[in-house]
Amino acid sequence: MTKGYVRLTTPLVRDGDRATGTLRPATWDEALERAAAGLRHARDTRGGTALGIFSCSKATNEVNFAAQKLARAVLHSNNIDSCNRT
Repeated sequence: MTKGYVRLTTPLVRDGDRATGTLRPATWDEALERAAAGLRHARDTRGGTALGIFSCSKATNEVNFAAQKLARAVLHSNNIDSCNRT
């Protein structure tokens, strides 16, 4: 293993202030709920145009379809790009 790098095996969440709060181990459910709450907060305070999704051009059509449905139906955003030009 390369010096200075550690592979995380459990999600971490930050307690307290975003800039100075400390990270602590959390369950996957807690970490995903915090991530969803952050996206929900951004969408509700700044609107869907503040969010976007990049999808992979090498992904299947089904995965790209699911990504665009997430962007449009959940995030209320038309900002999605699959980088198919490359």
